Amino acid sequence: MKILVVKLSSLGDVVHAMPAVQDMRAAFPGARIDWVVERGFAPLVQRCDGVRRVIACELRRWRKAPWAADTRAQWRAFRAELAMEAYDAVIDLQGLAKSALVARLARLAPGGRRYALANRTDGSSYEAPTRWVADVAVRIAPHTPAVQRARLLCAAALGYALPGAERYGLLARPRHPASPLSAAAEDGCVALVHGTSRADKEWPEAHWLALGQRLLDQGHLLTLPHGNDAERARCERLAAALGPRANIWPRLDVGALTDHMASCAGVVGVDSGLSHIAVALDLPHVQIYNFDTAWRTGPQGRARQRSVYALPTPSVDAVWAAWQQAEAAA
Repeated sequence: MKILVVKLSSLGDVVHAMPAVQDMRAAFPGARIDWVVERGFAPLVQRCDGVRRVIACELRRWRKAPWAADTRAQWRAFRAELAMEAYDAVIDLQGLAKSALVARLARLAPGGRRYALANRTDGSSYEAPTRWVADVAVRIAPHTPAVQRARLLCAAALGYALPGAERYGLLARPRHPASPLSAAAEDGCVALVHGTSRADKEWPEAHWLALGQRLLDQGHLLTLPHGNDAERARCERLAAALGPRANIWPRLDVGALTDHMASCAGVVGVDSGLSHIAVALDLPHVQIYNFDTAWRTGPQGRARQRSVYALPTPSVDAVWAAWQQAEAAA
């Protein structure tokens, strides 16, 4: 069986689709699974166990200049790569017009079918074309966590019983000899993931300083990843206050970040893609929520990973208590 997964973005959403891939592999051990994803997230999907071929696209960039010569050339190349295989099942796990377009362009084998969501679920985006393109649209209960939504859709589409425990299959690669980080910069460190795409998801810097000092007093080293200039500036302020045992990582792509995070002793982070990677790597982890959305995107029933929610934001004591529980379960 040849299966094409369409899950284009964003970082956390891509991570949340990985357990569905592991379910399909368990149900169909000989299945060949390909995945279409935005190019920036391709290095992450390349580390998902069982994905044979990653087909990278740049729809976000292409739609900004649809008539440019390079856009048209890259679009033709993408369509040609997509058409290289005929699939028995094309599964749109995104539920948006752009993913419906990709699913429609994919080539079906004789008897092959396209599958997609039939409805919007709580807290998730949904656009009608995904239902129009699908040969089979699967209805999911509205109040369904993100990981479970993808797993249920694939199980219903391909007709297998859902396994009990989720497994991400995210496999970090060995540290490259030319890595800009030394082993001492990550082994045994706790990563403080303070950056997020939305300001209202951030945790106060004073809280990060207080938590960081407790981790230092516990004997940990700290590491501070960043993805843009604003996050880099915050890293510098935190490191200056916390001292020489707080190390700032260079800016890394998502694949290198995954590889280096895998060597950390644990992660404390806000609701962000890097925090979801920490869950997928099964690291001791605390995920901080300022909104009551942990039920949808936070770790579910995993002793080593905890979510903490409070308005306007969780206290340092609450996050510290959750960290101690996660670390004790490691």
